[in-house]
Amino acid sequence: MVRLFFEALFPSCMADIVIVGGGPAGLSAALYAAKNDLDTVLFDTDESWMHKAHLFNYPAIRSISGDEFLAVTRGQASDRGAALRDEEVTDVAQTDEGFVVTTADGEYTASYVVLATGGDRSLAEGLGCAFTDEEVVDVDLDMETSVENVYATGAMGRAEKWQAVIASGDGAAAVLDILSKEKGEYYHDFDMPSDVPEL
Repeated sequence: MVRLFFEALFPSCMADIVIVGGGPAGLSAALYAAKNDLDTVLFDTDESWMHKAHLFNYPAIRSISGDEFLAVTRGQASDRGAALRDEEVTDVAQTDEGFVVTTADGEYTASYVVLATGGDRSLAEGLGCAFTDEEVVDVDLDMETSVENVYATGAMGRAEKWQAVIASGDGAAAVLDILSKEKGEYYHDFDMPSDVPEL
């Protein structure tokens, strides 16, 4: 009885991938992961820099407010199966089985973690990720950090190059690497018109 009460107060969730941050990088990662059948949970407190933006320089978009961009992209990720949670992540810890992500509302386990928290690099620091001389998270071309299966995207790994389309690309690169690991071979996400599902 006590255990059930505790679980009701502090629910836990298992996911293939947990994404922390809901700006362009995090939402792009969530979209790619969910549309390729990974159990995906994205945590976001809706403090993205995109709220101050207006996009004229994003491919295929002539003009869109940052707020509208976030709303549309959240809808895309959610429609493909990502769970979007309005919770602040307070800690990420590595375990023998993967990672435990802690919020005020509970704990979540995941095999992979994508950090997309902009200039806040505290979770990466807490995980022991290596940093560069520029004091950004050291990542490879696939956005993977020195901690295996932890990825840092967007402004986390770039000292000055903060731009929505770059961040989106970083999120996609991270998840394509995860999908390649999961499938045991290089995986690309390329849809043909006949492959597009009806929503």
